[in-house]
Amino acid sequence: MQLLNLPTYQFRIKRSKDQKEIFDSIRRKFVLLTPEEWVRQNIIRYLVEEKKFPETLIAVEKSLTLNKLKKRTDIVIYASSGKPLLIVECKAPEVKINQKVFEQIARYNLTLQVKYLMVSNGLEHYCSFINFSKGEFTFINEIPEYQELKNG
Repeated sequence: MQLLNLPTYQFRIKRSKDQKEIFDSIRRKFVLLTPEEWVRQNIIRYLVEEKKFPETLIAVEKSLTLNKLKKRTDIVIYASSGKPLLIVECKAPEVKINQKVFEQIARYNLTLQVKYLMVSNGLEHYCSFINFSKGEFTFINEIPEYQELKNG
């Protein structure tokens, strides 16, 4: 798979028929290894290994209802209280991160109301902080470590 702008991690990958599958430690099963899934699995490892996010508080492809439509977020991180803290939207490396991608994650946030959003195609990563009381949206250099995020 394509080299990403993230640290290198080891994954369990197997061939099934004429396709590859990667083991998702959050969903505890092998899933089809698409370019977007490659980015998602690397982002998950980054959040767990580098930012110290507990795997037990990570949801992958979490369903939500938006304007009576069923949608699925790529990654949602929760506090131990069950309150969502961060939404991550993953795209395949060849997908440009543009206004449409930000609008997609912003729509998801209408339901979840998290303070932190992250968008990545594995090559480019954008993180933002939302201050709801001030109505401000600020890009930040990177997602904080879990302890800081859950306390902030």
